[in-house]
Amino acid sequence: MIVLKTSKELVLMKEACKISAEALRLAGEMVKPGVATEEIDRLVSKVIKQHGATPVFLGYKGFPAATCISINNEVIHGIPSKKRVIQEGDLVSIDLGASKNGYVGDNAATFAAGSICPEAKRLSETTREALYAGISKAVAGGRVGDISAAIQDYCETRGYSLVRDYTGHGVGKKLHEDPSVPNFGTAGRGARLTPGMTLAIEPMVNQGGYEVNVLGDDWTVVTADGKLSAHFEHTVAITANGPVILTKED
Repeated sequence: MIVLKTSKELVLMKEACKISAEALRLAGEMVKPGVATEEIDRLVSKVIKQHGATPVFLGYKGFPAATCISINNEVIHGIPSKKRVIQEGDLVSIDLGASKNGYVGDNAATFAAGSICPEAKRLSETTREALYAGISKAVAGGRVGDISAAIQDYCETRGYSLVRDYTGHGVGKKLHEDPSVPNFGTAGRGARLTPGMTLAIEPMVNQGGYEVNVLGDDWTVVTADGKLSAHFEHTVAITANGPVILTKED
């Protein structure tokens, strides 16, 4: 069931989203060679709690950290560790969320550790641009498929593939709500976009094929062919005046 939010609920949700955005920005600033991913996770948890919020990922279905930190061929759900040290040239995707006032903010971005290769830079930039291509279609009266098709078209025309096994989603009082928001699909299909809907739009884009595997930790998702992956995400509200990105600090 799709849950529509009132204007008052969106104000409350915006606060959680702003905290999530700040935590993600600070996490990204820590992405440097020699930094253990656990250090980033500790900072994120501290920042979120300082705002009176809760790291929503921590304990979610048993996940052991406040952030998902995925490097290079890891797509999503990488577990932070003191043993996992970022190296020069790594492509580091960070996904995190905060809960406050009973509402959740969810966002992700991919960061460069030092100097990255041109192929990694192009993949990351394309994924970020695909996110905004999708958001531009998050218009009241449209369909979820409009978002999906925009993301797919943007990436596939540039030679990349979209992960099929994991999708974007509704978000609100829960981290995952209806509807599912795939990063592939057909325009004009899917749930009708209605003011009050809040969606986590999150392209997961692979340099090679779209197939993925889950590692033995039962969390970390990697590309099946070992090639790079990138991930960007915003929480977006559907309004009568167009899409509003909630996961912004300003």
